[in-house]
Amino acid sequence: MEPEKRSVSGRERDEAATRRLGKLQEQLHSSDASSRRRAAFNLSWMQEDGLEILKGALFGSLPVTTKNAAAYGLRKMRGRMKKMALEVLTQGLKHREGSTRDVCRNALQLLGQETPEESIPRRGAAKGLRIKEVPKKKSGPRREIGVRRTRG
Repeated sequence: MEPEKRSVSGRERDEAATRRLGKLQEQLHSSDASSRRRAAFNLSWMQEDGLEILKGALFGSLPVTTKNAAAYGLRKMRGRMKKMALEVLTQGLKHREGSTRDVCRNALQLLGQETPEESIPRRGAAKGLRIKEVPKKKSGPRREIGVRRTRG
């Protein structure tokens, strides 16, 4: 006789999904680039839950490597979540943190989206600063190599 297959209740399914999301979020912060990217890809298939985790990783004060993996996951979103992922990346262009802006700009360019020019920060132009060349210091007469001067 075969044992009866027990159906999984909604509560157990939710607990399993919560554990899976926690594990993927932990892998997203991993030091291994391959596991970060794989976790981001798996999160891209998890609809709203995955979007929230990827959004938190992108806008949080995390290393750039984690933000790049989150942007990868957002780029890989499919279906109805694709539009929301593009909105998140567009919001990132206006973020206060420079690394987030750079990651979002690169992700949008990889998707073939045009990034507005005002999102590119110009540090010196805003203050009216201009870099000038410093003239070389004029020294005395140049000494020729191989010519020996004698005293007297």
